[in-house]
Amino acid sequence: RAKTPLWAKRCRLWMGTNQSFTHPFKIQMNSTKHLILSIVFALFIIILGTIGYMFLEGWDILDSLYMTIISLATVGYGEVHKLGSAGRLFTILLILMGVSYFVYVAGALVQFMVEGRIRIILGRRRLDKKIKRLKNHYIVCGYGRIGRVLCQNMKGKPVDLVVIENDEERISCMDKDGILYIIGDASEETNLTQAGIKEAQGVIAVLGTDAENVFLVLTARQLNPEIYILARASRKEARAKLRAAGADQVESPYATGAVAMAQRIIRPTVTGFLDHALTYREAGIRIEEIPVGAQSKLVNVMLKESGIRQNFDLIIIAVKSHDGKMSFNPSFETTLGAGDTVIAIGEEKNLAKLETVLNP
Repeated sequence: RAKTPLWAKRCRLWMGTNQSFTHPFKIQMNSTKHLILSIVFALFIIILGTIGYMFLEGWDILDSLYMTIISLATVGYGEVHKLGSAGRLFTILLILMGVSYFVYVAGALVQFMVEGRIRIILGRRRLDKKIKRLKNHYIVCGYGRIGRVLCQNMKGKPVDLVVIENDEERISCMDKDGILYIIGDASEETNLTQAGIKEAQGVIAVLGTDAENVFLVLTARQLNPEIYILARASRKEARAKLRAAGADQVESPYATGAVAMAQRIIRPTVTGFLDHALTYREAGIRIEEIPVGAQSKLVNVMLKESGIRQNFDLIIIAVKSHDGKMSFNPSFETTLGAGDTVIAIGEEKNLAKLETVLNP
């Protein structure tokens, strides 16, 4: 697919039209309405003028239509036939109606252009204000096939997202998906700063090429040394480069997809259960990780005394301590500490109740 030329993008940037928030369908509806009204008004004046000359002057339809057109166009041609007093008064009325028509068309055109531009500016400002208010959000760089699926899955949880996308053709798609976005190069510091990288929790690099992702990771790590960075690698050789650039974790969608396909053949029941537990397509059994907040009443409480099994009907699969040590199938004497992460399985509503207790 052909991309927008660089000179065209710079022209749009100079004109201030490279960012949009107003859905194009609304603008199209307004323009269609004005177009229909203009056509109906023009046909009404032409028919009225033609019938008027035929009735007042007794002309045939062709002469009446011709006189109506030249009167509306104000071209200054001579009269088709000599007009009487009634015909001249009617011609004056017809000319005034014609002038009013052109004023209406010009006003509608100006209104469409000005209001459309104002809607774009105000929409962009509202979008920027929403982005500035975000804290602990994720910045997704790239809204291609992988980026869009990634965002749709992350929206299953209450996670704030900001997308940086360079392709303006995907604006309508992001508007439809309800995504906060910034149009521009994700590797530019100004765009990452505008996306709130200083306050963000993580950056996800899913640009088209490994080279773009490497440069993006370098820039993001420079702007926020403490931020978590997840990067996509298309080739195996790029994994080491992305880690050297500062990525905390590197994933290859092709390798992951191949492993998932193999597991579906080898362990179809297990993969089916995990699909059911890890996706949000329908309510049911879920596997969830819940951090233990310092204000939780279960801090320094052993699992046997926590009442998690009895009160919430959940199974604790593992507990990850704040120092990174993972305890699978923890014993009933395991004590929960602030900063730990509990991995539990059960019904979604019960997991939500446990989260309010562990992380109030």
